Amino acid sequence: MFKASFPSIFQVFYISKEETHCPLVFEIIKTGKKLKKERILDEGCSAVISLGYGKRMLINGFVEDFSNIRREELLEVVDYDPIKRNLLVIGPCEPKPETSIHWMIHYARDEVNVVIQINDEGLIDELKNKIPTVEKDGVIGSIEQVKNVMKGLRNSKMVGVKNLGVLFVGSSVEEVENLVLETIKKR
Repeated sequence: MFKASFPSIFQVFYISKEETHCPLVFEIIKTGKKLKKERILDEGCSAVISLGYGKRMLINGFVEDFSNIRREELLEVVDYDPIKRNLLVIGPCEPKPETSIHWMIHYARDEVNVVIQINDEGLIDELKNKIPTVEKDGVIGSIEQVKNVMKGLRNSKMVGVKNLGVLFVGSSVEEVENLVLETIKKR
């Protein structure tokens, strides 16, 4: 799979480069494998899966193959400061640019514990009249983009970000997995 190189909008500080021991690691691995098995994640399509717990978040970095996702492809985000753009993490991999969007959704919405982002431009085109869609303003994960995403999620559990992907949010892994599967199977 293509590992894109994005200009980083944040400065990353590693508390530790060791693999995370977060108890939710297996939930992300199971979800990634399920999305791959259900053919949601096929060629040219990637995902960002994040789970909130306490004041932290577990999220995948660049994953080569979701059917074989490994612990070393996951990061535990301890804190993010959107003003200073400092990201504090535990884990051996690089964070994806979308990490800041996921962090801000978890931080701003107490009822959201799970965010699944499917990066598929075809999906956005198919859903643009059915779900709120926002423009991709400038750099991925910028404060402006996060504000627009949050507005889109005000009355919906899904929002499309043009030229990026569709974000699905909910309180449980099962709820968001079902939302993704129902939405994409209807295509």
